[in-house]
Amino acid sequence: MYQVEERHWWYQGMEAVTRAVLNRWVHIPQPRILDAGCGTGAAMTTYLAEYGKVTGVDLYPQALDFCRKRKAPRLACASVLNLPFASASFELVTSFDVLYERAVSSDVVALAEFFRVLTPTGRILLRLPAYDWLRGQHDKRVHTNLRYTKKLVKELLEQNGFVVEHLSYANTWLFPLALIKRLSERIFPPKDNQSDLALNAGVFNNILKFILASEAPFTAHIGLPYGLSVIAVGRK
Repeated sequence: MYQVEERHWWYQGMEAVTRAVLNRWVHIPQPRILDAGCGTGAAMTTYLAEYGKVTGVDLYPQALDFCRKRKAPRLACASVLNLPFASASFELVTSFDVLYERAVSSDVVALAEFFRVLTPTGRILLRLPAYDWLRGQHDKRVHTNLRYTKKLVKELLEQNGFVVEHLSYANTWLFPLALIKRLSERIFPPKDNQSDLALNAGVFNNILKFILASEAPFTAHIGLPYGLSVIAVGRK
């Protein structure tokens, strides 16, 4: 992740999508932001830092070491199931592709923790992989426990007290290519066990980035009917 997330088309395209969603749905001046499951820290030290004061939390010390290389100033090593912060500490919680992992034994508990640390008018921005039937080699490599649907995300947020303000799929334009890849893996299983991030798009990297980024206004406003990811905004 550390090696690719500043240039890989998926990360760069998703940044454009996330910015559009934040600009449309989160109008909180300079919020205190918790990036829950911050990974190696690219989001929290780049575009999220433009919106407010970001604190990162991650379960893995190795991930936080990479965050420090990016000069992240506020970090905590902890599980999203037991956040080491007082209630009502943040105006915005972001969690990008975290709750689906096997290391998160209960997405319900994690969402309850997000709800707890948010201020009374706080917002949550979630991104999760879509459709459990779309599992592939990438999911084995990154320890996927569950892939989600819009309906399931809405139910989980409401179950934990959130008012769902926006729901959309993302990475829609490239969905047919991903579907072909996943189906081909079942017919011709690859010999290695690499994640999709190990695939070098080469000269196509900027093209794929442009295609994904072009979805941003649709994802943020009218929403997209299907895709490889689910994006949700909820209000406490």
